[in-house]
Amino acid sequence: MEGINLVEETVALEGLSLSILRPLEAEALLSEEAFEHEEYLPYWAELWPSGVTLARAVAQRAVEGLRVLELGCGLGLPSVVAALGGARVLATDWSAEALEVTAANAERNGADVETALVSWSEPETVVDRAPWDLVLGADLLYEQRNVDQLLSLLPRLGGEILIAEPGRPAAGRFFEEIGFAVTPLAKRVYRLTGPAP
Repeated sequence: MEGINLVEETVALEGLSLSILRPLEAEALLSEEAFEHEEYLPYWAELWPSGVTLARAVAQRAVEGLRVLELGCGLGLPSVVAALGGARVLATDWSAEALEVTAANAERNGADVETALVSWSEPETVVDRAPWDLVLGADLLYEQRNVDQLLSLLPRLGGEILIAEPGRPAAGRFFEEIGFAVTPLAKRVYRLTGPAP
């Protein structure tokens, strides 16, 4: 986290008060070189409403003993909540900086969260460990390429997925093509169930 100016936010969920670090200014993390290489934008650096909503949904579930995977963990809030609920959690992101902040957020809240650098185009790290009891993702469908990658990846991970989705344009196609049963759990939180890999 060297060179990243972090600030603390308190997030209150279902009897939990969590201390979450996030970069003071996400725009300060923009890199012309990284953008040219992979159109890198530091989406991970914000405490998005979808992440808070998903964390709230996880806090309301019995997750003790479950193997939980979070895709695109960003700041790691849903992963921290799942770990505090007794789940064995692997939080993944394609940004090493996101994983450093997630690990710091887990530690400061007394949660045991494993992290791994994972690209959805090279997902062997998580596919090899499937099936997962529960897969989490918040606001993952912001670009069309994400939809294509997730349509390929999610059926290989497990039978239950919680997705928090704020209504991005690409989400419609994702939900039409995923091939899982889709059940709304809360406003903008969806439970996807399908066959285990």
